[in-house]
Amino acid sequence: MPEQARVGVLISGRGSNLKALIDAQAAADCPYRIALVVSNVEDAPGLDIAREAGIATFAKSHKGIDRAAFDAIVDAELRAHGIEVVALAGYMRKLSTGFVEGWTGRMLNIHPSLLPLYKGLDTHARAIEAGDATHGCSVHLVTAELDGGPVLAQAEIPILPGDTPDTLAARVLVEEHRLYPLALAELVRTL
Repeated sequence: MPEQARVGVLISGRGSNLKALIDAQAAADCPYRIALVVSNVEDAPGLDIAREAGIATFAKSHKGIDRAAFDAIVDAELRAHGIEVVALAGYMRKLSTGFVEGWTGRMLNIHPSLLPLYKGLDTHARAIEAGDATHGCSVHLVTAELDGGPVLAQAEIPILPGDTPDTLAARVLVEEHRLYPLALAELVRTL
C-alpha cells in the first residue's frame, strides 16, 4: 500500500461513522485517506459531511436497478477513483457476491453487535430481549454471508437496567466511532 491508502466509504444515512473516519484521518500517522463516499440514497445526510470535508461523492438510487448491475456501477466508480479499501458505514444494502469477491480482504463493515451474535437488524432490541449482560459492536471483513466475515475488532459495553434499544444504541454508537477508525487503520497497515 502507498503511504496513505485510498479508502471508499459506502453509506445510506446520516454518516456518523463516516464522520468518525474523517476526523481520525487528521492524525499525522493515519495510514488512510478517504477519497470517495458513495451512497445508494441520493439525499443521505452523510453526503453533506463528505462534501464539507472536500471528499468526492457519488450518489445514485438503487431503486429499479438489478442488484448485480447496481453493484457494478458502484464498483466502477470506486475503481475510477483508485480506491484500495472499502469501508461500509451504515450502508443498508446487501451486496452481490461478485462485488464482495472483487474486494476480498479489502472491505470491512461496522456492525452493532458482538458478532457472531445478532446478525442483521434490530440488534439492540434483540440483545435486551435475550437478557444479555453485555452488548457492543464489531468490525469485520465483508464476505458473501451477511455479517459473517472474520471479526477484526470488538468493543463491549454493559447493558444497564432500564436500557431501551435507543439508549443502548446511543452508547454503542460512541464505541463504534472509537473502534472503526482504529480497525480501518490496522487493516490498511496489514495490506
